Amino acid sequence: MPQSIALVAKSEGIDPAKLARLVAAGRAVIPANIRRQVGLQLAGIGEMLTVKVNVNLGTSQNLDSPEVEVEKALAAVGAGADAVMDLSTGGDLDLVRKKILDAVRIPLGTVPIYQAAVQKELTSQGMFDALIRQAKDGVDFVTVHAGVNKNTLERLRQDPRLMGLVSRGGSITMKYIADTGEENPYYQEFDYLLEIAKEYELTLSLGDGLRPGCIEDASDRAKYMEFIMLGELVRRARAAGVQVMVEGPGHVPADEIETSVRAMKHLTGGAPLYLLGPLVTDVAPGYDHITAAMGGVIAGMAGADFLCATTPSEHLDLPNREDIVEGTYVTRIAAHAADLTRPGVRERARSWDLQMARARAALDWDGQFQAAINPALARQIRHRRGLETDTCTMCAELCAIRLAKEAMEKQRANDQKSV
Repeated sequence: MPQSIALVAKSEGIDPAKLARLVAAGRAVIPANIRRQVGLQLAGIGEMLTVKVNVNLGTSQNLDSPEVEVEKALAAVGAGADAVMDLSTGGDLDLVRKKILDAVRIPLGTVPIYQAAVQKELTSQGMFDALIRQAKDGVDFVTVHAGVNKNTLERLRQDPRLMGLVSRGGSITMKYIADTGEENPYYQEFDYLLEIAKEYELTLSLGDGLRPGCIEDASDRAKYMEFIMLGELVRRARAAGVQVMVEGPGHVPADEIETSVRAMKHLTGGAPLYLLGPLVTDVAPGYDHITAAMGGVIAGMAGADFLCATTPSEHLDLPNREDIVEGTYVTRIAAHAADLTRPGVRERARSWDLQMARARAALDWDGQFQAAINPALARQIRHRRGLETDTCTMCAELCAIRLAKEAMEKQRANDQKSV
């Protein structure tokens, strides 16, 4: 861990001692499985660090090509993702996971209960076997829906929702409880879960199994009951020396996001917060990478630390390579927009925007391309008409920057003549 802290501190421009204190306090995490730390491109997630971006991959029962998922993983890395998650539910799950692990050198996360369910091993032993198998493979962080238990489900029963549970892992856990009458094994045997995590230096991501799936269900009592439960589990993980972060919703109207994020941070003792979105409206299928980015900016400003990329295919289809690239870039924009406001980060974040502003002021097109979050796209749009001018084709001879510069130069010349 000291080596990891030194490397992350250098990349983040933060004092290593300060970062070490944040990690020790559980307010920052550095996901890195003990079997995979050498050569891993580390990502620090949490307080005083830049907002990071995760990209979800994985097969489905209809589309289960390992090669396609590797291609998408590499596309996510190329677009600047800080981490990826393999959420596969179709085909040879072990093969898909191992191929992605071999292909990328950024942190990889999984949801072990998916494998237990797909392989018809949805028992306490099966759930832990899946987790151990993935930890041995080198997975860096895992989502476990330990906050979905009999207590939280009773709250859901008393306060029913329009859409119920939309978390796949949460609904699988709910089915296990209903079918067996037993408690959620990841909750019931949380100490055993912590032993496994500590052995492999596995970071736990406590899943938001009760996240709202529509605006109508946002900010209800069931969601906050889960946050309270996750806060208790965070405290136990920290006491055991296990790195832990917490996941959050979901679909949340813009005016409720700050309250939600601050409540999650408060209830979990400032644990790093990992959000999907939040999506600020339900009515934009095909554009949900944008609705999620809008929510992501607000969430990041309020203290969220890790944004899960949403793609244009959200709610519609398994994402393809192009969806992954688009979702990654849009989420990175949201993360950077939040960084411009974050304590300990804003100065470095704003230096990037200053680089772009100076290039634009100088009509330096190569400089603008270099400063762009997606240089290839910026260059392509700039040159797509084949016209080579020193201004953009929108303003042409009426370029405000050039006209203002010429006016100022003429004014200075006139002032010198009058002296």
